[in-house]
Amino acid sequence: MPVPVPRQRAIPAVESGQAQAAGAVGGPLKEEAHRDAAPTSGATLTLLLIEDDPVGSPIVPELLDSAGKPVRVRTARNLTEAERLLTDDVHCILLDLALPAPGGSDTDDELAVLHHVLQLAPRHAVLALTGSGDAERGAEAVRVGAQDYLVRDELDSRLLSRAVRYAVERKRSDTAERRLTESRLRAQENRRLERGLLPTPLLDGSSLRFAARYRPGRSRALLGGDFYDAVRTPDGTVHAMIGDVCGHGPDEAALGVELRIAWRALTLAGLCGDELLGTLQEVLEHERPDDEIFATLCTVDIAPDGRHAGLCLAGHPAPLLVRPGVPARLLPYDNNGPALGMLPGARWSRMQVELGAEWSLMLYTDGLIEGRVGAGGERLGQDGMVEMIRRQLAEGLRGEELLRAAVQEVRRLNEGELADDVAVVLLDRTA
Repeated sequence: MPVPVPRQRAIPAVESGQAQAAGAVGGPLKEEAHRDAAPTSGATLTLLLIEDDPVGSPIVPELLDSAGKPVRVRTARNLTEAERLLTDDVHCILLDLALPAPGGSDTDDELAVLHHVLQLAPRHAVLALTGSGDAERGAEAVRVGAQDYLVRDELDSRLLSRAVRYAVERKRSDTAERRLTESRLRAQENRRLERGLLPTPLLDGSSLRFAARYRPGRSRALLGGDFYDAVRTPDGTVHAMIGDVCGHGPDEAALGVELRIAWRALTLAGLCGDELLGTLQEVLEHERPDDEIFATLCTVDIAPDGRHAGLCLAGHPAPLLVRPGVPARLLPYDNNGPALGMLPGARWSRMQVELGAEWSLMLYTDGLIEGRVGAGGERLGQDGMVEMIRRQLAEGLRGEELLRAAVQEVRRLNEGELADDVAVVLLDRTA
């Protein structure tokens, strides 16, 4: 039956292990951006002065921004008034450090009022106002979190205007740097998480060599909707599988991990063939976000002598078999069953395949064959892939080098990044 092709979205991919940290703010931080206390182009700069005697203060009323426009000044005599006047259009706060501590209580903290304002207005630039003999206190205010400090007796219109503009820009720069750091940390955490979800084959005691190549379809991701695994059971049988959840977003990636873990657990418990695939379909039906989600799957169980195997296909492309002296060929897929999640109560046949004494078996997802060939729109397809692998084998490529060259050539033929996830697994047995 035809192989179901997962739905695709035109999103560029990055190689597994090579994802870069996000260089721009996005996600939850984006929701916070509009609340920044920084003026947009053409907006009027607003200063909030918090001082117990604003009428007698030395503040020059005519302050100008960088464009020569008057700076709007609001005055508050205490923190209660300041909280009421601290609206989103305020860009900078000029705070008199001589104000009494919040609540009127005695405290040994000389910067208690500053701590309160910084907590009240974490996104606003703050200038500390000190007396002429209190420069050390002003420097401490900057260390605590203020953008700068000013001495009351030295204030004039030009100095204050420049200080306000500087404080606003420095706060904006500090905020951008903090967000960039947070974004990078989140990207690093995501990479560690996704790398931990990639499989570690359990093949101790087996003479087979294993290689894999994985390329997700999501930008800056390590994990997509494709999944694979390989384990050796106590009787010496090597079980390998590769699968593809339709789509390649984070939900599909999570579902792929669930199916892979379920497959490993069921395989180690002794299930295989139709019984295994039927149980996996139940897992998929319970875990998928909607009823349209399906997954294709290919499983092989290689006998302890390594000369023959059982093959089950659930809507998935047939593996490629390579043997010395004969051209590489696709294994039969006449008994290809439906993809998991397509037909309730479906059944899957298990075919016996003769491998021989020396062979390589390549399992892959359709991302490897669905790429375009040039600008004409024609897809590579299975025939094109077989021809490509035969040529690369003739060039002496084997193992990891073969898989790397195959993925790179598919990208080159596509003339750009592949839209779908790509996973390729190679098992080798030498005489």
